Amino acid sequence: MKQTCTAVIKQHADWWIGSIEEVPGVDCQESSRETLSQSLRDTLIEAIDLNRADALAATEKRCEELPIAL
Repeated sequence: MKQTCTAVIKQHADWWIGSIEEVPGVDCQESSRETLSQSLRDTLIEAIDLNRADALAATEKRCEELPIAL
């Protein structure tokens, strides 16, 4: 399963800033476009992992994980 998210980026003075449209809170700022792209990817992966861990920790009983392809 492969999902694609959309990064919204722009250059502001000497910095590149961006965020991921589909996941609130995934925002980064870097000195180059390439570094920003990698930071957004890394931050998105971390956010998904943290959200997954929080969801699993919130269940008190045994649960089933069901993949849903987009």
